[in-house]
Amino acid sequence: MREIAVPQSFSIAENTSMADSVFRHEKESPNFVPFERLIDGKWVPVTAREFAAQVRAVAKGLIASGIELGDRVAILSATRYEWVLLDYAIWTAGGATVSIYETSSAEQAKWILEDSETKLIVVENSGHVDTVRDVVEGAPSVREMLQIEPASGAKGAIDELVARGAAVTDEQVEERRKQVNSESAATLIYTSGTTGRPKGVLLKHRQFASESAAAQLALPDSMHEGQRTLLFIPLAHVFARLISFAAFDTKVTVGHTSDLSTLLDQFAVFKPNFILSVPRVFEKVYNSAKQKAYDGGKGKIFEKASDVAIEYSKALENGGPGLPLKIQHFVFDKLVYSKLKAALGGNVTRAVSGGAALGARLGHFFRGIGVTIYEGYGLTETTGGIIMNTPKEQKIGTVGKPFNGCAARIADDGELLLKGPMVFEGYWKNDEATKDAIRDGWFHTGDIGTIDEDGFISITGRKKELIVTAGGKNVAPAILEDALRAHPLISQVIVVGDNKPFVGALITLDPEALPGWLERHGLPAGTTVSQLIKNPDLIAEIDEAVAETNKKVSKAESIRKYRILETDFSIETGELTPTLKLKRNIIHEKHGQEIESIYS
Repeated sequence: MREIAVPQSFSIAENTSMADSVFRHEKESPNFVPFERLIDGKWVPVTAREFAAQVRAVAKGLIASGIELGDRVAILSATRYEWVLLDYAIWTAGGATVSIYETSSAEQAKWILEDSETKLIVVENSGHVDTVRDVVEGAPSVREMLQIEPASGAKGAIDELVARGAAVTDEQVEERRKQVNSESAATLIYTSGTTGRPKGVLLKHRQFASESAAAQLALPDSMHEGQRTLLFIPLAHVFARLISFAAFDTKVTVGHTSDLSTLLDQFAVFKPNFILSVPRVFEKVYNSAKQKAYDGGKGKIFEKASDVAIEYSKALENGGPGLPLKIQHFVFDKLVYSKLKAALGGNVTRAVSGGAALGARLGHFFRGIGVTIYEGYGLTETTGGIIMNTPKEQKIGTVGKPFNGCAARIADDGELLLKGPMVFEGYWKNDEATKDAIRDGWFHTGDIGTIDEDGFISITGRKKELIVTAGGKNVAPAILEDALRAHPLISQVIVVGDNKPFVGALITLDPEALPGWLERHGLPAGTTVSQLIKNPDLIAEIDEAVAETNKKVSKAESIRKYRILETDFSIETGELTPTLKLKRNIIHEKHGQEIESIYS
């Protein structure tokens, strides 16, 4: 049983509240700009003094609305400034935030609101009101619903709360705030879950504060004043939340957006120094650049530039690049890499990736062009990141080493076990699930992993997702799926084969990559996917990608047959979680016939 532990060098005071930073910045650095808001196409600064005044005013409104110490307030919204404002105001008023994905269905919202016994819910827009109106009216504990983007003639949630709190004094807010301590509940986040009903993960102020302290120690070059980041992944997810409060604590300036269709345009204006994302976004950046190069007749140049970037990155771990490689790298930096970096705003030199495996090839490519991606690992139950590659210690292809104060162990069956100050203590009102998850002081992650001789941890798959073929071979699907998704034409992959004679796969095509491919192959723009999946050139290209992927595993684990689906998986169809993970049970139900056709 291999184990690694990192000593803890920080401590969390008993009277700690995550709202403390709001009022510390107001007092010590009132002109510091923690946020910039996109208003009428322009990024407008919000100073620490202005933010504290807004937080205090909204907290007064929550108190006036009857929110008592420990009460739950839900936020159902895309990532935006008001999400963060409400989060800190809820803490200041002594409440706990319940996060709900803005893509959640009425049924999902119903379970969360009823299970959490939420008192008040704030939604983003009229569409969300329509989705959850009946649920809110039927939930026993919910007293009212407010709307951030107001309906015609009505006040928005923020203005309404500020108006309500006009009679509440600063002293009353301060008295409430001081009743919050490190053991108070900060949030309830319901695991989006690929199977079963979501479980509420209760996280305390102590766990959030520990996460912030550890993140600062892991990323000292990013977490300091003067740095900028544009936050675009869902704040309902713990990954975005941890970067949000760690950035605020360390005086990083943060912008918010949820419009992924114009993300590169926003990068160009906001000019972040670092970004965080799930691997799919980095895959899309790479694949889009590759596709654009091929569409412009420069595919071979891009391929060579990509190979040089990867070789250059690998050389950094083996004594450094030699002169010929340095020259090639210099040339391609002018021709290719500089354009990719400009697309990210021009100032991005590093990024944080989590939520799924990034893949060594992509990690080496981005480091090779000058944008180092620090891959990490964490779960909602660990308050986000608990293992991470850092500027001091990085091994591409792994998720890094445990955070300050944390320990990792590999159980006899290969499961990754964790402990540390940011690990949760239990699920909300679910003792049975808590006992199953936390045993002998260790949190059982459900992930299969390894720890190498240098202490770096690799994740090879989910325990529940392991496929056992009819021949008894254990197959971790993530290795195959991650490798195949790196191909520009491929959007999503699900590997199948449980109790089957061999491993198969369902593949979906990336709609953004198809127009260029059709043009290069002299096919009309109106060619449908159903027509395309029979095209011999496309099949040959996917065959080649599958063959290349199969080199990463043994023959018994390799993909023997696959089917290309006519439609992509999506959050809206229920096949992907909000963090773009496969909902395997849903996909198996919806595409059972296609799976069976692989084996017929």
